[in-house]
Amino acid sequence: MTLTAEQRIEKAHIEIMRHGGFVAYTNLIMVGDTKIDDNEPTARTNGRDIWYGRKFVDSLTDNELRGLILHEAKHKMYRHLDTWKHLAKISLIKTNVACDFVINIEIVDEGKQNLDNHGKPFCVLPEGGLYDEKFRGLSTADVFALLPDYQGGGGSGGGSGGEGDGEGGVFKPMDHHDWENAEKLTEQEKKELAQEIDQAIRQGAILAGKVGGNQNRAFTDLMSAKVDWKTALAEFVSAVCKGKDDSTWAKPNRRWLQHDIYMPSSVSETMGRVVVAIDTSGSINDYILNRFISEVANMMENVNPELVDLLYWDTRVAGHEIYGLNEFDKMTQSTKPKGGGGTDPDCIGKYMTKNNIVPECAIVFTDGYVSSWGEWSCPVLWCILDNKDANPNVGSTIHIEMGDL
Repeated sequence: MTLTAEQRIEKAHIEIMRHGGFVAYTNLIMVGDTKIDDNEPTARTNGRDIWYGRKFVDSLTDNELRGLILHEAKHKMYRHLDTWKHLAKISLIKTNVACDFVINIEIVDEGKQNLDNHGKPFCVLPEGGLYDEKFRGLSTADVFALLPDYQGGGGSGGGSGGEGDGEGGVFKPMDHHDWENAEKLTEQEKKELAQEIDQAIRQGAILAGKVGGNQNRAFTDLMSAKVDWKTALAEFVSAVCKGKDDSTWAKPNRRWLQHDIYMPSSVSETMGRVVVAIDTSGSINDYILNRFISEVANMMENVNPELVDLLYWDTRVAGHEIYGLNEFDKMTQSTKPKGGGGTDPDCIGKYMTKNNIVPECAIVFTDGYVSSWGEWSCPVLWCILDNKDANPNVGSTIHIEMGDL
């Protein structure tokens, strides 16, 4: 009996869930919706939902289909369409290709380590899946930096294909990375998705342990991974950066490469105005203030905003200092923190409105013991110290532990 594409997908899901080497993917596969799309040439994901092309599924062997399903699961697992959106703004095709090269090495390795009932790799890449040993051990950002610049075409990363023709050849991912629809997810949906993926990873690792399955290193690494707050801060600023001068991304800034972030090396690049608001309530001591300010100064020297409004606040904005280009190195010596009362971040937005401050982004350092998170008219990043229970309902959040300062 010939199975339909829907039935083959369901069968492959069950086979993955029952195999000791892949049981950890059980909960991850269930995140989002899985559908068959007659108009999809290969497969597509927005980082949550997956669409498989009917003809493409029908063309694959069972082992290739399992490889494809794991490929899409890994896009979700590593949150590629959120983590690397700043690279996608530079080059969609290079970002798509870099993501695929990294996860396909994992799929090939896992397939060789886990065999099917016929003694063959349990999962293999469909024909045209991007694979190159020279990228082993590299991150997506590393691969991105090594790839050639593409001229035209391939922007969406759709379709299948091989590795091109060497120098100047265009690599093509075997699936479609739906950045447009990924961006259409609301902030609340993105937050819930991140939580669901994190929970699926942890539950998958627990399930593998209970049934005696193999402990997948990728799951273990993700569970123990600790996001460096300085790296996350740099990534946020790079994502909202709107360079106004001529600059090149071809020569990456070496300072950020060590943090897995691809930034331009051109010192002429500038962005607009930035607000940095530091909580000076009683729980924020001088040591913490100095660490915050020092990192902000280092960051601004690399990004070169036109202006930085440094605000000190508690229940009101108690201090306002302005730094222009070429003045950021003076910040740590010249700043004079003010405040020391309660904590109400709503005062920041009101102060900005009253004083006609219209920044490209705001970065707020606080302990997070607040009654509300205020209203914002720009992207905002919360850097919250030693308070994992604090979860702002607006903007992005980095949780910082005292020991990491």
